[in-house]
Amino acid sequence: MSSITRRMMVVIAALTFGITAVSTSFPSPTAAAATSTSTAFPVTISAANGTITVPARPTAIVSMSPTATEMLYAIGAGSQVRAVDSYSTFPKNAPRTKLNEDDPNVEAIVAYKPDLVVVAGDTTGLTAQLAKFGIPVLSDPAATTLNQAYQQFVELGEATGHVAQAKAEVTKINAQIGRIVRAAPKRAKPLTYYFELDQTYYSVTSSTFIGQLLGLLGLKSIADAATGAAASGGYPQLSAEFIIKSNPDYIFLADTVCCGQNAKKVAARPGWAQLSAVRDGHVVGLNDDIASRWGPRIVDLLKTVADSLGQQGHG
Repeated sequence: MSSITRRMMVVIAALTFGITAVSTSFPSPTAAAATSTSTAFPVTISAANGTITVPARPTAIVSMSPTATEMLYAIGAGSQVRAVDSYSTFPKNAPRTKLNEDDPNVEAIVAYKPDLVVVAGDTTGLTAQLAKFGIPVLSDPAATTLNQAYQQFVELGEATGHVAQAKAEVTKINAQIGRIVRAAPKRAKPLTYYFELDQTYYSVTSSTFIGQLLGLLGLKSIADAATGAAASGGYPQLSAEFIIKSNPDYIFLADTVCCGQNAKKVAARPGWAQLSAVRDGHVVGLNDDIASRWGPRIVDLLKTVADSLGQQGHG
């Protein structure tokens, strides 16, 4: 398997499939706010992998999800984290290991003596395997809406004894997104964009989590019109011909780290120099990790995109 193919599997698994409609306004974190503020243990949580019980405040958490790792540190539970997976690159002080959720090594996980394991999905039966050792597993799959992301913060807060901090983080993120959206120019017609996940032209439609975020800024993905976009779950592989014909107003590169892509390389692709986005300097490099997660740094992603729109005179 090529590194590009493997990366696409990881990214799409992380981002999961899209929502059915795109909101034009940011939501209020009502679902998260309705959750109990109690930090008493034991605590029972209705998670994606069923109802789990955390008997006591965990002191040895293993995070197999890069997004969950970011959330845990954002809500003040970082000191309780004993080990994180190999993809958990942020924050820098997280205890990164060779653990891999795609192919979890149960013995290696148990060796850390965790009292809570957090995953982004349980396709390998990890919940049942770790139950034999009395270790609870909390599954928080990729959010498809902002409110789902907010709810995951609170679930992690409940599981770790940081409910108040989790709710405060949700309130902060929601307020920051609100300020960015309100400051964005209002347009009668959406600007179009091509969002590049890698240089084999995998992209996102407006119905994905990322597409929903960008939609808050009045942007529409050219991938919406691609053949097979719906069947791909919102992550179609486009062709160079389709992208050139669509002539997007903006190009966002989420493959700058993994694959070394930049505006100069895009302009050098056969036929791409004629694109409006290339001619007008509207090729925007993004941090791959930030662009593929649904945790606290979604604010950074949205701000980067919003700043690029404002700087390029599309007001």
